[in-house]
Amino acid sequence: VQLQASGGGLVQAGDSLRLSCATSKRTFGTYGIGWFRQAPGKERKFVATLNKWGVNTDYTDSVKGRFTISRDNTKNTVYLQMNSLKPEDTAVYYCAASAAHISRTPDDYDYWGQGTLVTVSS
Repeated sequence: VQLQASGGGLVQAGDSLRLSCATSKRTFGTYGIGWFRQAPGKERKFVATLNKWGVNTDYTDSVKGRFTISRDNTKNTVYLQMNSLKPEDTAVYYCAASAAHISRTPDDYDYWGQGTLVTVSS
């Protein structure tokens, strides 16, 4: 199972970015996909997740109303649309696949992508 995260970059506070997590058709139809982030010197934390049917979502409180997780079935890709970015959103963002379908717990995720860096300047 391979996951390819992309879309990170350097933006200013208030800007938007869209992260992509591309995977195979089999993975896309089997696993729930989650986004996590890890700031320098800190532990990896849950951001958002979407089950394999694209019906149920969950977000950490700090991104609710600003971030949206979605999926494109034609491209086998899960997106994380990030609006109104803040400096505290700066981190390496990882996507991961979970057989548990929807979870906030990193240990429930079986496969991880390589991460994409998001830097938000003030």
